[in-house]
Amino acid sequence: MAGNSGGPWGGGGSSGGGGNRGNNGGNGGGDRNGGGGRRPEGGSQIPEIDDLVKKGQEQLRVLMGGRGGNGSGGGSRRGGGGPLFTRGTVGLAVVAGVALWALASVYTVKPEEKSVELFLGRYHATGEPGLNFAPWPLVTYEKLAVTREQTEDIGTGQRGSDAGLMLTGDENVVDIDFQVVWNINDPAEFLFNLRDPRPTIRAVSESAMREIIAQSNLAPILNRDRGVIADQLHDLIQTTLDAYDSGVNIIRVNFDRADPPQSVIDAFRDVQAAEQERDRSRNVADAYANKVLAEARGEAAQIMEEAEGYRARVVNEAQGEASRFSAVLEEYSKAPEVTRKRLYLETMEQVLGDIDKVILDDDVGGAGQGVVPYLPLNELGRNRSGNTGGTN
Repeated sequence: MAGNSGGPWGGGGSSGGGGNRGNNGGNGGGDRNGGGGRRPEGGSQIPEIDDLVKKGQEQLRVLMGGRGGNGSGGGSRRGGGGPLFTRGTVGLAVVAGVALWALASVYTVKPEEKSVELFLGRYHATGEPGLNFAPWPLVTYEKLAVTREQTEDIGTGQRGSDAGLMLTGDENVVDIDFQVVWNINDPAEFLFNLRDPRPTIRAVSESAMREIIAQSNLAPILNRDRGVIADQLHDLIQTTLDAYDSGVNIIRVNFDRADPPQSVIDAFRDVQAAEQERDRSRNVADAYANKVLAEARGEAAQIMEEAEGYRARVVNEAQGEASRFSAVLEEYSKAPEVTRKRLYLETMEQVLGDIDKVILDDDVGGAGQGVVPYLPLNELGRNRSGNTGGTN
């Protein structure tokens, strides 16, 4: 009975437990596992895991400045179960903290970026490309790509919506697609003055385009004024965004397309074809009118020149006749008989010079017999000239 008073596990377990508690300083838990013979077959791995844990704890104590031990009760009482903090440990911790703080405070900005530094949430400075220092946690930063071109497409691919439908100055509807290319020129203004940058740029661009289209007629928009409209749109968008202090730079505006609405484009093309035919017919009529008018003006100029020549000729002839009469009168006053005979001969020459003549003389052949043979000198001269032309 005395040997079994140790408990339900038998006297051996009781006596072993009592001796181990005295030697190991209360390490009875492990001893219970090493007491009676009721241990599972795999239970032999548990002490190895405990040994590995103990070895790790000892190595950690040594690294942290403590003393090594074999896990005995005396070592546990001396070390107090935890690491010992020395000057080296504290210095190492300070150096590690400073290194981590410096690593968190130094950052790199790429060549195409700029950074905005915030001191307690307020704007502090703008970081340039390269290494920058921002003492954390007082100073934080945010990096923005400032040279990258960003685009806003308005009206493109949005058929059936009102994004590209705009009213012209002559009360027509036009469907416009255009693209705005922009980048950031002031990161601080872009970050703090615009809550939603992309929607703001889209709204400003669409509003500016509607303002320009409302002041223009449909035909120039569709044909020749796209470049002019693109330049006006660029200036108007940039002016509006500058008024907002947005920090946005408009690089260019691409005016891609301007067409009538899809629902009426066929009818519009018919109207365009009719207008082109009208213009062609008008050009043909103008060409004919110009031709006839030029001919009429030429003929009128010719008639005027002929009339002027006739007037000059008649005047000159009259002046010549008057001068000749004056000269003849002067000669007549000097020698009336000679002058009168000369005038008579000249007059008869003029009268009879262009007619065929037969001369009858009663005295020829006596008592007016027969007709005097007449030698047609004019005919001989005409024949001679005709023969000469034929031989040539």
